Amino acid sequence: MISEEGTRLGAEAARRLAQTGLYEFEPGLTDSEFARIEREHGFEFADDHRAFLAAGLPVNVPPEEGQTWSKPWPEWRSEDPAGLRERLNWPVEGVLFDVENNRFWYEAWGERPSDAVAALATARLRLADVPMLVPVYGHRYLPAGRGSFGHPVLSMWQTDVIYYGLDLVDYMHREFDEARGDVEEGWNPRATVPFWRDLL
Repeated sequence: MISEEGTRLGAEAARRLAQTGLYEFEPGLTDSEFARIEREHGFEFADDHRAFLAAGLPVNVPPEEGQTWSKPWPEWRSEDPAGLRERLNWPVEGVLFDVENNRFWYEAWGERPSDAVAALATARLRLADVPMLVPVYGHRYLPAGRGSFGHPVLSMWQTDVIYYGLDLVDYMHREFDEARGDVEEGWNPRATVPFWRDLL
């Protein structure tokens, strides 16, 4: 069952993005498309993320020079499944990169094995149990999970994780509106998702 508040937030986020005039939209994902994507990739969209994508799929525009992602909006309907899997794995792969190359180690995993290969294997095993994050735009992510909504949007770059919005509506304002970069006094996001919140 999709929550009314999650549906409201997702629809408002879509309206906010449409108001910017930056993107055109394809028809939103249908229930059968959501079911296929979730089945193929082993997760469920959060209610607000689902409602956002049901309202309309933002169409990627040609990238600007130096842009990290050539297609920052995940193309849930048409993208190659391997490409979507890569995007879904991005947060975990980023942590593994830092374990291997930057000596990152999460305290709750216990003592770091002295052997680099064993450390990486241990980290990979532990990360198999962390909550899944789902790409919103580029390396901005929301937690997966039917029945959940209102999570802060997180920007994921290896273990450099920062807030990019109090929720999906606030994120659209901060990423795409003229006021991007402005942070009001009292702006105080609180991540709810285990493991990832500890990297903030």
